[in-house]
Amino acid sequence: MYRILSKDMLTPTICRMKVEAPRLAAAAKPGQFLIVRADEKGERIPLTISDYDAEEGTVTIVTQGIGASTLAINEMEPGESFADVAGPLGNPSDFCDMDAQELASQRYVFIAGGVGTAPVYPQVKWLHAHGIPVDVIIGARTKDLLIYTEEIGSVCDNLYLCTDDGSLGFHGVGTAQLEALVAEGKQYTRCVAIGPMIMMKFAVLTCKKLGIPAIVSLNTLMVDGTGMCGACRVTVGGKTRFACVEGPEFDGYEVDFDEAMRRQAQYKPEEAEAKEKHVCKIGRG
Repeated sequence: MYRILSKDMLTPTICRMKVEAPRLAAAAKPGQFLIVRADEKGERIPLTISDYDAEEGTVTIVTQGIGASTLAINEMEPGESFADVAGPLGNPSDFCDMDAQELASQRYVFIAGGVGTAPVYPQVKWLHAHGIPVDVIIGARTKDLLIYTEEIGSVCDNLYLCTDDGSLGFHGVGTAQLEALVAEGKQYTRCVAIGPMIMMKFAVLTCKKLGIPAIVSLNTLMVDGTGMCGACRVTVGGKTRFACVEGPEFDGYEVDFDEAMRRQAQYKPEEAEAKEKHVCKIGRG
């Protein structure tokens, strides 16, 4: 159960795995996430679903190796199995519940950055399958860090690549590309931004300026994934919300990003210590 069928490194730190999980694949929807444990003593790691295939009975996860537990996941190989994979958890993207008339009136643009590009794929794929126009902007520091470009390019109307250093596509950040597209006459009814917290904050500020409603995913705040630990508390519209059980997607206009970024940083010292111990342990092997 939960056997790894395939693995590939999208960048030196970002790993994609296809996992055998028939029941999860049959129930999964865009925007939801899974809880993965590498072994019996492993930490519970929330990972947004980056693809699913009910007929094949598989789900795809993408993990960035930034701490001991995510490094342990990325070190696993095809043929090995996770101790457990729980899900699908969280609420699906809101368009899954729109009626046909409302859905047909939408014109989406996605802004994706870093590992956040992976969960954009199933959303764009779902909208494409339902005939909804979708443009996607993917940004990274340099061209070698862009991921999912071919996959997303195959299911969107227009794909715009951006790099901070100008090594590929638009020279600049995704929000600048969005402003340029709107200035050229593009019209969007909704923007979905998924990526680093600071990127989502500025994507929302740009959308406010352009008058485009914005949705963001706060999956990076989650720890336990069930609402019990409280680590993913965030203020949305002046009220305390839990990203794992009430999200992970929220109205970007209402999210207190400064608070969310402070909360995201609270475990960094412990994460750095655990990562150092893990790297040293592997190095001694």
